Amino acid sequence: MVSDELWSRIEPLLPVVPRRADHPGRKRLDDRKVLCGILFVLYTGIPWEFLPQELGFGSGMTAWRRLRDWHQAGVWQRLHENLLAELNAADALDWSRAVIDGSHVRALKGGPKTGASPVDRARTGSKHHLITEGHGIPLAVSLTGGNRNDVTQLMPLIDQIPPVRGKRGRPRFRPDALYADRGYDDHDKYRDLVRSKGITPVIARRGSEHGSGLGVHRWVVEQTFALLHWFRRLRIRWEIRDDIHEAFLSLACGIICWRRLRKLSLS
Repeated sequence: MVSDELWSRIEPLLPVVPRRADHPGRKRLDDRKVLCGILFVLYTGIPWEFLPQELGFGSGMTAWRRLRDWHQAGVWQRLHENLLAELNAADALDWSRAVIDGSHVRALKGGPKTGASPVDRARTGSKHHLITEGHGIPLAVSLTGGNRNDVTQLMPLIDQIPPVRGKRGRPRFRPDALYADRGYDDHDKYRDLVRSKGITPVIARRGSEHGSGLGVHRWVVEQTFALLHWFRRLRIRWEIRDDIHEAFLSLACGIICWRRLRKLSLS
């Protein structure tokens, strides 16, 4: 389930857990097998406790703990950044523009970063906020309550874009332009903030007629949301703990980047 090529990129990022000499206990399950269990839950959306033991991936609680620990150690973020650097080295990133948007998901168990969703009859939900480069490759993702306005995450997402290496010279972490829909139009306050970052804002005006032409560029972020929500565990937020759901989000972004990199190598 985890290819040798992908594992070779993940394994060096995993923290080394030394075995105690005085009370060694049961031998720690192989990290690669546990990662397969984590991915199985991410792909299928199956509850942790129903992770099939016959697959050899360990228990659901073991997979849950490793996902938590590796997220806290920054493994998924570093994987995402390393894959972005590989894509950048292959000239696969379009820095001429970035696209930003948000998407609602239900949060059936509540928890931090949830709220009454204005588009789902005030049911408890969360929001995925995503910024991609011009081809739809995810640069940064965040989680908020379902009642948070998209525009509140505009500047935090821009600041969350990591410095992308892969080429000689200074890392790249700012696109030339930013495309957004009417949900990000708050007079000119945020346009000025975006310009202060050296980015040209291209944000649709509230009250303007449809047919602005921004959809020609903005569709890529919708496509990336479809890729994110292809992972069944991300279609609905089942985790009460927000950090576990964020771990899945970060891991999914890394996998999307990995698939794009693999596609380039096969073309």
